[in-house]
Amino acid sequence: MTLNVCIAGATGWVGKPLCQAVSAADDLNLVGAVSRTHKGRNLKDVVGDANPDVIVSGSVAEALEVPTDVFVDYTRADAVKANVMTAIRKGVHVVIGTSGLTDEDFVEINQAALAQRVGVLAAGNFAITAVLLQRFACEAAKYLSHWEIIDYASDAKKDAPGGTVRELAFRLSEVRRPEVTHPIEDTI
Repeated sequence: MTLNVCIAGATGWVGKPLCQAVSAADDLNLVGAVSRTHKGRNLKDVVGDANPDVIVSGSVAEALEVPTDVFVDYTRADAVKANVMTAIRKGVHVVIGTSGLTDEDFVEINQAALAQRVGVLAAGNFAITAVLLQRFACEAAKYLSHWEIIDYASDAKKDAPGGTVRELAFRLSEVRRPEVTHPIEDTI
């Protein structure tokens, strides 16, 4: 079985290699690409020769006019929710690699996905190092009385805390609350 995939943010720093990987996979077929800045251009000309002849769409709704099984979003915090909801309304499964969604956004996305009977996978970070960080931090939290998370990113990053930190904080909260041994307001 071959899955038809559409990627939003196809010309971005994650989107480019993702398009190439999907194109190279035997069981995936890249049928759509979304990039507002490259709308109307051939993806091959923008990303490289390893990609199929796909004309880049300027919107998710336009790109999903082609039969699509899975929609992948690697765009921006201010665009991801609308993109995801468009895909869900069309009955397309979704992978979210973009951070910036709120807890309320996730509730709304979950309800829409359940109503449309589609799957949604969201991860704050798909890097193996981030996955290991979360796993090891949760293991350590069982034995440490307190911990803190410091989120450091580019000052151009509009969503703070980032997806990796939000996910880590949620996972640690499921282990247990840290004990406060010295209140922050009492520090000098």
